Amino acid sequence: MTQAVVSDPGERVPGRWWTVRLDAVGRGSTAVRVTCSRPACAEQRLPTAAAGRAAAVAHFGAHLRAAAPRDGAYCACRTEGCRTHLPGPGRPARTEPWRCGGPVVLAVVTDREGRWWQAMECCSRCAAATPGARTVGSSRTPAPRTAERPAHAGVGVPQFSDHRAPAETAAPAPTPRSVPARRRPRQGKIAQRIVPHDLLPDTLRDELTELGDLFRAYQRREQPDLALLADLQERKARAFTTWAAVTGDDTLREEARRAGQAAATIRFQHRQRTGDHTHGDGPAVTRLLTVPTQWEHVRSVLTHVAGHTPLPGPDARLLVLMLTLRTAHTGTGNLVGQDLNGLGLTDPGGLVEELTGCGWLSLPGTAGDLLASRPENPTPITVPSLVPPEDGTGPFTFGRKTRPKLSGWAQRAVTDKKLRKARASAATRLLALTLAAHTDATGRLGPDSQGITLDTLTTRVPVGPAELQPLTDHLTAADWLTDPTLTDTHLTGHLTERVLPLSCPLL
Repeated sequence: MTQAVVSDPGERVPGRWWTVRLDAVGRGSTAVRVTCSRPACAEQRLPTAAAGRAAAVAHFGAHLRAAAPRDGAYCACRTEGCRTHLPGPGRPARTEPWRCGGPVVLAVVTDREGRWWQAMECCSRCAAATPGARTVGSSRTPAPRTAERPAHAGVGVPQFSDHRAPAETAAPAPTPRSVPARRRPRQGKIAQRIVPHDLLPDTLRDELTELGDLFRAYQRREQPDLALLADLQERKARAFTTWAAVTGDDTLREEARRAGQAAATIRFQHRQRTGDHTHGDGPAVTRLLTVPTQWEHVRSVLTHVAGHTPLPGPDARLLVLMLTLRTAHTGTGNLVGQDLNGLGLTDPGGLVEELTGCGWLSLPGTAGDLLASRPENPTPITVPSLVPPEDGTGPFTFGRKTRPKLSGWAQRAVTDKKLRKARASAATRLLALTLAAHTDATGRLGPDSQGITLDTLTTRVPVGPAELQPLTDHLTAADWLTDPTLTDTHLTGHLTERVLPLSCPLL
């Protein structure tokens, strides 16, 4: 029996093959680009994925209408080195070549997700053997057969689309095989995010999908269950942390941080409502600032002011702190003379003039006008460094509704009745604010009741370590602090029950 021989593909016209792709322009943008592998086609940019997909389909369709299959072409897939024609790595060569045959057709293969479209010029046998291929056009005459092999009754002679031979009647083109749809995992959704069906490991994808279902089920509950919700938020924080580590997406890491904060807040609210004192040995405290995120915002403002006060000394630090809290959201606010006169400042007028002179503060009038202003006619003030830039970012993350709560908390603390009666200095009031923001849930100073380091105290209150003892004594006399102990490294003690509602526990 004579073996059929495949002639050199160079004797015939190579089959055409081109791809149209739809890709995102970049992270953070909704724009997409449409590219075509044909050199004459220029790249297109569209504002949305829907517009890009429509343009890509129209471009691909124009190519299909203009590209009729040619009788003399050999398979484009052969020129691309497909596995049908060529053996895989480490596998022996075929004993006989792949039997191309049938008329030359135009086959189309598309991506399930609608991201690319491919067209190739090949024989009908190759089109039928290509998974997912769909024939959209055929040549008028079938590709010639290769001869030199005797034909037997009822047995077709092999045909090669890349070899010319005397024309014979071709066998009917085979019908392309349908490709069964692959079963994909159920698509999950959590926190307005789609869980990718190909996300690995599988346990992470399943956890995210299940969490999304549980959150939606919780929203349908008639009565809230704070303990259950806190558990869900903790699971979400762990899952999103793992997801961020797998994908390297910082937004997922930020979402995990917010979920952790929400879990701590909800857990605290649950203890407050149920009277669970597992984390404290006293009665539940009704605090002025009730949400843990507000406590973190207080500490962020104290840290910011410690590094951005333009003038030295505790008087300037206290005034800058109060003005920062008044103007934190937009860089502007209103002030009256009573707000300054109640801070225990040595020379409030002179201090305001220094702040306006160095450009940190802007007033429509003089410092005297500010001190004389009354609630019915407040003075508008501006802190230029706190005016948000065009992109809207600023030094603080809290919003418009949170700012007055933080400002009210600070005003309530520094104008405490017993501090005013004792004529406490600005340094004493600054120390009172610092201690209130660094306690545990029961009012003991420092994390885990270990006390506050002297470095933290001297950073928040601009005084030397030797001056802390008199300030501590003043707070003890004002019924703000009990059992204080000042060592070379820490200050330990306990806030009195009277001022415990002003505390911002460390979680």
